[in-house]
Amino acid sequence: MFEGLKNKLRDVRSRFGASIEETIQEAPKTSSSQPDSQIEQTPESLPYNTPEIPAGSPHDSSGSPSQKRWDKEGEKKVEKTSFFAKVKTLVVEREFILTEKDLKEPLFELEMILLESDVALPVTDAIIAHMRSSLLGRHRKVRQDPGEIVTDALRNALREVLGEGLNLPLFIRSHEKPVKILFTGVNGTGKTTSIAKVADFLSKAGLTVVIGAGDTYRAGAIEQIAVHAQRLGIRLIHHQEGADPSAVLFDTVEYARAHKIDVVLADTAGRFHNRANLMSQLEKIRRVMKPDLILYVDEATAGNDAVIRAAEFERTVGADGVILTKADMDPKGGSAISIAYTIGKPLVFLGVGQEYSDIIPFSPDLIINEILLDDA
Repeated sequence: MFEGLKNKLRDVRSRFGASIEETIQEAPKTSSSQPDSQIEQTPESLPYNTPEIPAGSPHDSSGSPSQKRWDKEGEKKVEKTSFFAKVKTLVVEREFILTEKDLKEPLFELEMILLESDVALPVTDAIIAHMRSSLLGRHRKVRQDPGEIVTDALRNALREVLGEGLNLPLFIRSHEKPVKILFTGVNGTGKTTSIAKVADFLSKAGLTVVIGAGDTYRAGAIEQIAVHAQRLGIRLIHHQEGADPSAVLFDTVEYARAHKIDVVLADTAGRFHNRANLMSQLEKIRRVMKPDLILYVDEATAGNDAVIRAAEFERTVGADGVILTKADMDPKGGSAISIAYTIGKPLVFLGVGQEYSDIIPFSPDLIINEILLDDA
């Protein structure tokens, strides 16, 4: 997943690291005091030396108890005095500060990589601004690893634009039942299959589900969702082909209430954001069903097109979250990085295969680790 972006970011991180390493080599030396605990004591550093005691004398340590007592008191005095009499020495501690000149080329290269990977322009700008703010003008010790400095800055920048996602089971459990979820999106993006995957995911989480076949226009749509429902053992509510989808979904909600079902998953016909009549029909469905969540479904491989369409759907009928399908087939990762930041709504799931279990709840670390962690 996102292999192309991962490889490009590995290269640009190396470029950043080389620039930082060059800055480190040119860093001036500054003086600071060495901590007391690191000073090694020598006899010369003590304020006085213990006098030698002739063998056999009355003060010989092998003699009287009074001499042994003197020895112990003398040792304590020497030890105490030496602690306060440590000599501070100067050590070299090198620091460096990154300037705009140091990072101009790597930042430009990072910007080009993000844009070429279909990361939306506002998101690219936000990432570059965060990197610049994190790296420039700060005092750093030369012992810091350049690679870690760059990776930490990029990790924090990505976390800022990715958002936190949405825990769907937790949302459902904390709201009045049935929780009504309406799925929207354009034709051919895997919306119906995604509904089946979400139904399987929620069932495994211990929630009861009913599906409403609201796509009454596309030939074979009802049969397609019926096959999924039968395989999963989930009840499907449907009318005949060409029926009013609002009526189908109204009946689905009523069924859920009567049978104390936790979740209603409502399918709808795919439509493009620039088809006013279809979008107005979707608005009617929204008014009748009164969904608790509207999830927009699109393909990760659509890149910036997915981001633009999601923004339009959010503007016209609303969107509370996004599901991106075919993430396993996307070498760029641009839409996955961009979509939540652009529309201000969370990315909820990533589809990563054909099986019902091939759906992953989104978390920022899911994408960050995918593109920043080097292969073992």
